[in-house]
Amino acid sequence: MSFDLAVWDGDRPLDNRQAGSTYDELYERYLESDDVAVPAAPRITAYVEALVARYPDDVDRSVVWASTPVIDEASGPVVYLLMSYDKAEEASEYAAELAREHGLVCFDPQGECLRP
Repeated sequence: MSFDLAVWDGDRPLDNRQAGSTYDELYERYLESDDVAVPAAPRITAYVEALVARYPDDVDRSVVWASTPVIDEASGPVVYLLMSYDKAEEASEYAAELAREHGLVCFDPQGECLRP
């Protein structure tokens, strides 16, 4: 079982409904598409690097990530984070805080809400 977050580069939506629409558009365009992979945007790459500096995504050492390497879940301006459920509370809190520090939007697609 996993806990998921989406983090993207863009203006912060006004509310959860707008965030859900933005998430759906980004997911369909960048993550679900079978087209040629789009390299992660520089701000997303920097975010993922900072995130895995705290929570390594090495297959043999990772206790947080349900999918590694984390950068493989990034495309263009968005990254989809799949966290092991037992570490999700701590890691998701840090991921949301780090997103805010990087000027990125953090959205919980399961709860359909923006993370502060």
